[in-house]
Amino acid sequence: MIHPTAIIEEGAQLAGGVQVGPYSLIGPGVSIDSGTRVGPHVVLTGRTRIGRNNRIFQFCSLGEAPQDKKYSGEDTELVIGDNNTIRENCTFSRGTKQGGGVTRIGDDNWVMAYSHIAHDCRMGSHNIMANGATLAGHVTVGDWVIFAGYSGAHQFCQIGDHAFLGMYGGVSQDVPAYVMVSGQPPRPRGINTEGLRRRGFGKSQIRNIREAYKLIYLRSLSREEAIEQLQERLDDQPELQVMLDSVVGSSRGLLR
Repeated sequence: MIHPTAIIEEGAQLAGGVQVGPYSLIGPGVSIDSGTRVGPHVVLTGRTRIGRNNRIFQFCSLGEAPQDKKYSGEDTELVIGDNNTIRENCTFSRGTKQGGGVTRIGDDNWVMAYSHIAHDCRMGSHNIMANGATLAGHVTVGDWVIFAGYSGAHQFCQIGDHAFLGMYGGVSQDVPAYVMVSGQPPRPRGINTEGLRRRGFGKSQIRNIREAYKLIYLRSLSREEAIEQLQERLDDQPELQVMLDSVVGSSRGLLR
């Protein structure tokens, strides 16, 4: 299960059933739960906690010091949940003291080659990051979000549940739940209809979400007026709650 060329430093905690490939390095602050497979030439360092049944491919670097000039060696953390796939050459950084001290990734995420998750990011579950996608520091990502190849988010941005960022789309403002963004520069293009269908949303729910999108983007309403109208619909259209939450909670302003 542990290749003889792998280096497991004293203090590292590996549960039963963990596999570690050739020439990988597991630092003293790392803990890995059962069923996780670490490929060859992987570096896991810092105070890094990795859950069950993850697959980490070759040449990844997870838990290294954040790329932040303010960081001066504080004891910060990277936490990765269960059942994630992390492909070749990915880099995830630990948090910073100023950002709460933790970079956190949920469960069942699919992170493709050369993707980067920076310090203090919070990513939910069931997300896809295609090749080269990048999150700057302090980005918050919900659940079921898709980042197409080489897309990304500026620091402190929030990306809502079920959103879609098109190829090469780098956003510098918040993207509400369900919204599809594409183009150069990226702009809202409607809702992620196909993604919602695949996840079991019914026709009436998709229609309601599309109408909510129109309230926010096409009806010339102020943010406050759109919020008020969304709130009035919640009793009959509970699927709008996450969209409302992402609009209300926006700190950088909505991408338009």
